[in-house]
Amino acid sequence: MKESGLYIHVPFCEHKCIYCDFYSIITTGKVRDYIDALKREITYYQPLYSESRFFSSIFFGGGTPSILAPDLIAEIIGALYQSYTISGDAEITMETNPGTVDESKLRAFKLAGINRVSVGIQSFNDADLKFLTRVHDSQTAINTIHTLRECGFENINLDLIFNLPGQTLEAWTKNLEEAVKLPVQHISAYSLILERGTILYKMQVEKKVVISDDDFDAELYRETISFLSDNGFEQYEVSNFAKPGYQCRHNNHYWQYRDYLSFGTSAHSFMNGKRWWNNSALTFYLRSMKNTGHARSGEEIITPDEMHDEYIMLALRNSGIDTNDYISKFGSGWLIAKQPEFDKLLSAGFMKNTEGRLQMTASGYAVCDEIIKRLL
Repeated sequence: MKESGLYIHVPFCEHKCIYCDFYSIITTGKVRDYIDALKREITYYQPLYSESRFFSSIFFGGGTPSILAPDLIAEIIGALYQSYTISGDAEITMETNPGTVDESKLRAFKLAGINRVSVGIQSFNDADLKFLTRVHDSQTAINTIHTLRECGFENINLDLIFNLPGQTLEAWTKNLEEAVKLPVQHISAYSLILERGTILYKMQVEKKVVISDDDFDAELYRETISFLSDNGFEQYEVSNFAKPGYQCRHNNHYWQYRDYLSFGTSAHSFMNGKRWWNNSALTFYLRSMKNTGHARSGEEIITPDEMHDEYIMLALRNSGIDTNDYISKFGSGWLIAKQPEFDKLLSAGFMKNTEGRLQMTASGYAVCDEIIKRLL
């Protein structure tokens, strides 16, 4: 059977941060309508994608999924189990933000089936948190992680953002030091990206903030790789680091070019070489679900050339090109043609070849985008 992942987008949020470009809304008046629509969408795709595959991960993203009551999360998980084959050891992740959950709610989420929690901390510096318009402070972030552990969660991720305006190398290193002190098994560290349409992008255009240049960004990134590696976190993707055995299974569905089926506003799916995406606005999503049973607003069939290039891009950003797997999918022609390029990258220390897997080294990850452009 084919292994795949399930994603559920929860758009509700207490507050819209200045850097966020994910679809989210700060009203919860339509929660019941949304849950009912999600269940209809889950049922709609069941005849198409329930046979000859199983799902090994469920991921609740947002927005802030933990804004929902635990019984609603349990209701959605129940609908998924009724419609699809879910593996017995499925990884079921929920994103949350510090200060939005307490011990009783976290225990209820665990009973609902959540076994992995991703916490959007972003920084342990209160000035940074205020700039990012986060609703928590650093102590609340620390307390949330400890509470999760006390509630029995053994698979915890925290998100951090580097290269914030005015951030020094020393300040960023202090963030990393705080992170590794906590009982977490996974750390996602992202460079601040200015996305069009966000408040932060407008602030940058109006020169109200200044983002450091690419060279400094690269310096912070190299420090991230080195520090986390020295503290027991293995890099398995450009921005993701995990202790042994704790790579995010759902993330790997994306990076290893596996299928994933997604539900909710703005959700994107990729199944059997076809990609489609849903309406973003809640009103349009609900209307479409009521009228048609689905919420697709666009779709595309991936051509063989596109599939090849996407496979290479994702593999090199993740755990590398498994040459046997590559040849079984695409043949050996491209690998033979690119062998001189790979030899240069290997000799320069940007890549390593481990039992037929061509993978980036720490130096290679730092210039990953440039290497991919060169190869493709």
